[in-house]
Amino acid sequence: MTIDVDPDWWKTLFDEVYLMTDARSIGDEVITRQEIDIFTSLVPMQPHDRILDLCGGQGRHALELCRRGFRDCTVLDYSQSLIDIGKREAVDQCRSVQFVQGDARHTDLPPETLDHVLILGNSLGYITEPDADLQILQESMRLLKPHGWLLLDVTDGAAACTTLAPLAWHEIGDDVVVCRQREVTEGRICAREMVLSKAQGMIRDRTYCIRLYSAEDLTALVVRAGFGDIKRYSDVSALNRAVDVGCMNQRLVVSARKS
Repeated sequence: MTIDVDPDWWKTLFDEVYLMTDARSIGDEVITRQEIDIFTSLVPMQPHDRILDLCGGQGRHALELCRRGFRDCTVLDYSQSLIDIGKREAVDQCRSVQFVQGDARHTDLPPETLDHVLILGNSLGYITEPDADLQILQESMRLLKPHGWLLLDVTDGAAACTTLAPLAWHEIGDDVVVCRQREVTEGRICAREMVLSKAQGMIRDRTYCIRLYSAEDLTALVVRAGFGDIKRYSDVSALNRAVDVGCMNQRLVVSARKS
């Protein structure tokens, strides 16, 4: 069975339901802290650095950085819903994180003003246009100061092709069940996600498709965007491997630098 996917799925999927269905990976504060431990060990980050959490959703990584004393963090994401949630969390936590709604390919942020651009939590590969991810990395290059750092955290495509289960489900509390059907084909993972309430019936029935990168392909893309000093890291996930969280289980992290 071929899963039919709207190419613009990424414009509407990321909302409160997404935060619920993916809470085991993106809603766990312990995991977020451990991920920031990993990321800050891979690139030199100082409290005064200007940091952009690009495609950063509700800003969980930027908020954690702010808790650790990083004073100039910005989150940019396409989802206005997640941006609004992040703003409320920043106010509730008294954190000075700036949230901006926008397209990662064309951020409208000023050039050469950032020390670090972070693209975390498997936030590449959503857009179907062939050069979309390259445009995101080129935009990152434009925004970075000379010698600024790029950090990518994506699905390890090679591992996903061999380990990803075609069917998965889990329960959320006593009422909600999340069921996923997955297909890996031609360098992509396509999935159908059904979210059901035992009491009220179907909450959501959506499909999505994500481009998968091998370490070699991701490195080549980073080189095309103009970066150097590239380092690759695998098997650095903070997640419990016994829990199936799909694309988030197998991670590939790449650091690179603007000359």
